[in-house]
Amino acid sequence: MTSYSIHKGIRFKELKKPMAEKQTQFSLVPKIVNGGIAGIIGVTCVFPLDLVKTRLQNQQVGPNGEKMYNSMVDAFKKTHKAEGFLGMYRGSAVNILLITPEKAIKLAANDFFRYHLQTKEK
Repeated sequence: MTSYSIHKGIRFKELKKPMAEKQTQFSLVPKIVNGGIAGIIGVTCVFPLDLVKTRLQNQQVGPNGEKMYNSMVDAFKKTHKAEGFLGMYRGSAVNILLITPEKAIKLAANDFFRYHLQTKEK
C-alpha cells in the first residue's frame, strides 16, 4: 500500500466511527453562535416575502372594488419601486432581535440533547 492509500483507509475508518467516539466533548458556545447566524440568515431570506404577504392581507378595497395590489409579484414590484431595496426590509430589526436568540437556543438545545441522549454502541 502506498502512503496515500493508507491515509485514505484511515480516513474511511474514521468516517465509519459513531459520532460519540469522534467527539469527546460538547461545546455549547459555537452551537449558540451558529444558531444565531442561522436565525439572521433565515430572517433576511424570508422577511421580504412576509412583508408582501402582510401588505396583501391588510390592503383596503376601494369604493369601486379596486385593490392596491393584484398579486405577490405586483406587491413586490410596487414596494420596490416606492421604497427601494431596503424598503423590503423595513421593520426587520424587530424580527431579527426576536428570532436570533430563539433559533440560537433551539438549535443549541437540539444538538445538546442529541449529543447527551444518543445511545453509545460499541
